[in-house]
Amino acid sequence: MSGRLIAIVGPSGVGKDSVMAGIVAASPKVGIVRRVITRAAEAGGEDFLAVTPQLFEQMRTEGAFCLTWAAHGLLYGIPEAARDQVAEGATLLVNLSRGVLPAAQKMFPGLLVLQLTAAPEVLARRLALRGRENAEEIKGRLARAEFAMPEGVAARRLHNDGSLDEAVAQALTLIHPESV
Repeated sequence: MSGRLIAIVGPSGVGKDSVMAGIVAASPKVGIVRRVITRAAEAGGEDFLAVTPQLFEQMRTEGAFCLTWAAHGLLYGIPEAARDQVAEGATLLVNLSRGVLPAAQKMFPGLLVLQLTAAPEVLARRLALRGRENAEEIKGRLARAEFAMPEGVAARRLHNDGSLDEAVAQALTLIHPESV
């Protein structure tokens, strides 16, 4: 019995973590992959395992990850256990970088990609509120917000400009169209 990996992608501030939490609350059989990140634990946001760059490289060398990438000066890893869980029938959500999607498609047959979008002014407000980036870093993140999907990657778009409840309802429709 094979499960499914659902990649949630989109620019910083679009609400990926909030939408993922809402999906899990509404659909308890869906889980979230806990990423490993070389970011300080105090940075907040998602539930992640904070590691040093040295420990990350050691973990990568030891085969701890099925996917890794670098972005925004940080290293990100998806634990190898996610591949095992999907193979055993689990449905898992994971916050991925667009750049790693081609590798994820090869590794996880049936990968579903949900691309969250929001208006630039909404993104700017959300980024400022979370307080992790300065004004120049926010400007840089907004400049990258509209990058296209990699060639060969099909994504279902979900607009997250309104309420979280609306976004979660849209996501559930995209994930489980037969149950709506």
